[in-house]
Order: sequence, then structure tokens, then C-alpha cells
Amino acid sequence: MAVAPQPRVLEVDGLQVVYGRAVRALDGLSIAVDRGSVVALLGANGAGKSTALKAITNVLALEDGEARGGTIRFDGASTAGLAPDRLVRLGMFHVMEGRRIFGDLTVQENLRVAGFARNAPEPLSRSFALVYEYFPRLFERRNGLAGYLSGGEQQMLAIGRALVAQPKLMLLDEPSLGLAPKLVEDIFAIIARINREQGVSMLLVEQNAMMAFSVAQHAYVIENGRSVLDGPTAVLARDPAIRELYLGVHGDAGNGGGERRSYRARAPAPAVA
Repeated sequence: MAVAPQPRVLEVDGLQVVYGRAVRALDGLSIAVDRGSVVALLGANGAGKSTALKAITNVLALEDGEARGGTIRFDGASTAGLAPDRLVRLGMFHVMEGRRIFGDLTVQENLRVAGFARNAPEPLSRSFALVYEYFPRLFERRNGLAGYLSGGEQQMLAIGRALVAQPKLMLLDEPSLGLAPKLVEDIFAIIARINREQGVSMLLVEQNAMMAFSVAQHAYVIENGRSVLDGPTAVLARDPAIRELYLGVHGDAGNGGGERRSYRARAPAPAVA
């Protein structure tokens, strides 16, 4: 009997993470990603955004981190105890901050590496063709060493490598980091296309909130390791504090001139339908 697909590809409930057995990085974080959607995580540096992605993909141990509470469910099943490579084979791919490409391998060899971590009968050549369709520049550089790519090209390769693995859920950590504004626009246009055309769900950590809002349908604001507000991006974009803190849009002088350094310092989080 066929099992109906879960409406949510990812559910995180009450997640607690500690580094070095002392530093609490996440304190009861709860987020969800609907199947086929793009969800953004917003927050200041140190709020716990990247830690959330590492906890979801079970790579915390590499940085002396540990999940001490809460649950994570991917495609309806618990991820507790699953190795990171197993999660990739199940359809979860983490595009980490800093790209993490193999600089001493060619572009095509980087893509081929991702092919070992997927459960797909179709030939790799078809996946390569898809990547090169989205990123023609990578096709031009396919036989060159990845370490000689520009920062933007390396980010393209990191996303392309994820595509080869044929993920159901792609976790993207700061894809705009260190890129020129025009390249940022290009990268986010491709992210939106991949979501729309391939149906890949995405959880996006991004300091450039304006770009994140341009592709995400839902967003969470994280402070001190927990979500303090969430809702559709179209609604959050009209919230005065969100506009000032994350979108760079300043309100009138009637706010008393004081800088708002946290969302919760302004007022309790309103309910968002």
C-alpha cells in the first residue's frame, strides 16, 4: 500500500544544541519546511542559524556540538542517529557556508563526487547536463581545477553539486557571502528556478534578507537560539521592525530615535496567519 507523501519535508521541534558541553547555541528552536517551499532563517550573527542547519544534517560532532533535546523529522521520519552521508542518500543536501568545494579536483570531478551519494538509477550525464543548463559558466570551466574558479563560480559549483545528488531538501548557508551584488542576483535567480522547476524544498540562511525574501515564501526570525517570529514573507515584509532590522528600511522619527537591536525588545511577536 502506497504511503502518502508528508505535507512537510522537515519538522524541527524544541531543538536544543550545546557546544563544548557548556555553550547553548539553540534553546528550543522549532521550525518547519513545507514540501516544495523555500523557507528563510533570519537573525543576527550568533543567533543560531548555521547551527540549526548543522544540527539538521547531523554534523555537529565535527565542531564539538551536541543536540541535547528536541526532535528532527525529515520526510516524516526521525533523523536521530543517522549519519550525514545517509541523510544525503535519503534526499537532504547541505550547501555549507564557504562553499567547501574540492579545489584540487576539476569542476566535473566535483560533480561526479556528489553522484556517489545518491540513490538514482538515471545516468550521471543527465544530472551534469541539468547543472550545466543552470550554470553555463561551469560547462565552460568543466575541465579546469575548481580551486581556480571565482567566488561566484565556486558557489555555482556548490549548488550544482547539490543538484547532482537529487535532493528533496537543500539547506543553503549564506549563498551570497563574499559575492558582488550582480552575482548575488544571478545566484538567487537560479535558486528560485531550481525550486520552481525541480520542486526542491529549501531552507535558506542568508544575511541579505532582501534577497532571501525575494525567493522565500515563509521566514523565521531567530534570536538567542529560538524562533521569536515567523510567517509568510509577504506579511513579514510589512512589519516595521522586520523592515528596519533586516530589510534596511527605516521608519519615521516617531519611534523615538532609539535603535532596535532585537525584535523582542520592540514588542511581543504578533500572531501571523
